[in-house]
Formats: sequence, C-alpha cells, structure tokens
Amino acid sequence: MNTLLLWIGFHVFIIALLLFDLGVVQRKNREMSVGTALWVSLGYVVLALLFGAGVYFFRGPQAGLEFLTGYFIEKSLSVDNIFVFLLIFLHFSVTKSNQRRILFWGILGALAMRATLIIAGASAIATFHWLLYVFGILLIASGIKMLVTINQEPDLSRNRIARFMRSHFRVTEDFEGDRFWVRRDGLLYMTPLFMVLIIVEVSDVIFAIDSIPAILAISKDTFIVYSSNVFAILGLRALYFALAGVIHRFHYLKYGLSFVLVLVGAKMTVNTYYGTKIITTEMALLATACLIGGSMLYSMYRTRELPESERKKSMRWWIPGTPARKETIEDQKTDVN
Repeated sequence: MNTLLLWIGFHVFIIALLLFDLGVVQRKNREMSVGTALWVSLGYVVLALLFGAGVYFFRGPQAGLEFLTGYFIEKSLSVDNIFVFLLIFLHFSVTKSNQRRILFWGILGALAMRATLIIAGASAIATFHWLLYVFGILLIASGIKMLVTINQEPDLSRNRIARFMRSHFRVTEDFEGDRFWVRRDGLLYMTPLFMVLIIVEVSDVIFAIDSIPAILAISKDTFIVYSSNVFAILGLRALYFALAGVIHRFHYLKYGLSFVLVLVGAKMTVNTYYGTKIITTEMALLATACLIGGSMLYSMYRTRELPESERKKSMRWWIPGTPARKETIEDQKTDVN
C-alpha cells in the first residue's frame, strides 16, 4: 500500500510539473531566452536534489546515494541528446517555437517509453540474473562505439528514418506552421514537423538503451531508477535552450560520457561476477563526477578561442539511422586538432 501511494504521489507531482511547464512557463515564454532557460534548468536541478534529500531521509542513505548517482549519470548523458537534437533541428530548419513544441511532446513520449523500458528491464533482471552480464557488456560496447563515432559528421540527407517515412506516408514538402498533420483534397498528409518528432523519439529510444542499463548498474530499485530518469528528462527542454548556443564548447565532454558508460558497464559486470560490491556506488559517483567535470573543464579550455569556421567540426555526433559522411571518417584524426 505504501509503495502504491509512493508511485501515485510521485506521478501526481510530475503531472503538476508538466502542467505548470505547459500552462505557465511555455505561455509566458514563447521564445525562451538563454537566461530563462538557465533559471528553469536550475529549478529542475534543485527539485531533483530536494527529492533526493527526501529519498535519503525516508528510504535511507544508500537509496539517496543511488538516486543522486543515477540522476547525475542520466543528466550527463542528456547532454548527448542535446547534441543530437540540435543537429536534427539545424538540418531540417526547425524554428525555435517549433523546437519547443517537438521537445515538449518528445519528452512526454520519452517518459512513457522509458517507464516501459525500466519496468521491463528490472523485471527481466529479477527473472534472468545473467542479463546483468549482457547489460554490462552492452554498456562497455556503447562507450567504445561512442568514442569511435565522436568525430563522424552525420549525413542527415540520408537519414533512414526520414527516407522510410517519406516513402511510406504522404509528407508535405514544407512545414505547415506548428501542425503535425494537414488535410488536402480529402487526404491526410504528414508534415515535416511530425517527421522530425519521430526522428527525435527514435533517437531517444536508442539512447535509452544505453542510459537505462547505466542506472540499473547503480540501483536495482525500480522507483530509484525511474525517478532519477524522470527528473533528468524533465529539465531536458530547458537545458537544450540554455546550451544550444554554446554546445560547441562541450566537444570533449563526449569523451567523458564514453568513459562513464565503460565505467558503469565494468561496475555491473565485475560486481555481478564476484557477487559483491567490488566497485561501490560511492566510487562510481566520484569517478563519474571526475570524468564529467574534467571533460567539461578541458572542453571550455580548448574551445575558449574557437574560430567560427571550426565550430561546425565540434558539432559532429552520431545520430541513429544516419550514416556518416565518408570524407569525415577519412579525415577525422586531423579534424580533432
């Protein structure tokens, strides 16, 4: 009964936050400024920390530490999403107001899909203990893949998701304001805005396959995993508008994120093999903080005087369903410098 009330209370709180965002913040800030985005992002971080303090007080120090570690890892990985979203929006020339619309509906979809994946993942681990090895190896492989693809420039003109939708649905040539669907001559047409939303949602599902096992490596408590994930996602839209103009300054953060995935994958694999916490949650939190903090500081230092012509090179990232430009792969070693 107490568990049921906990889940109900948490979702009532989250729905209230979403209604506040949609009914107050969005209406008052049609074009969200960087300053407003920073304050909203900070507000979500404070709420997450207060919630973490409540978890610590009511469910114990270990649960509080697991929530904080899971939230910090997921929040760091959300910067990965921002890179991808920005590249997608730039390629399809999505206006700022429509970016907000896509991100809002995208976040709602992400909450639903991630809840499903978390419940399924936790249930699968409880039933098949050996899946911990699979998830651990998956995280290590994802971290290595991230390192390999850091300097690949995606060729969004050949995005497989967009090609599939254009070949299987009626899609208008141009945007129709903020509409996802329009009717012409009695026929229903999809707009490019809805196609972009689908690309964003599919990308989030792909990244969730990395981020959710990463948090499951920290905690087996479904509520901790879910709540830390939700709090990280809730502030994603504001964080996007806060960082979109300076995201090129965080190029080397992608290296830190890669090593974090390898770290948590190793934690899950090693601890499962020995049947005890060889790599503790405290160690994982400290190492993650050092990797993320160090890569951010190094990024800010290396890009402090980055010429305008070099900014595009720092915006290279892998996008699901999108092949890399061949010339970029051949020259990526020289482009790093």
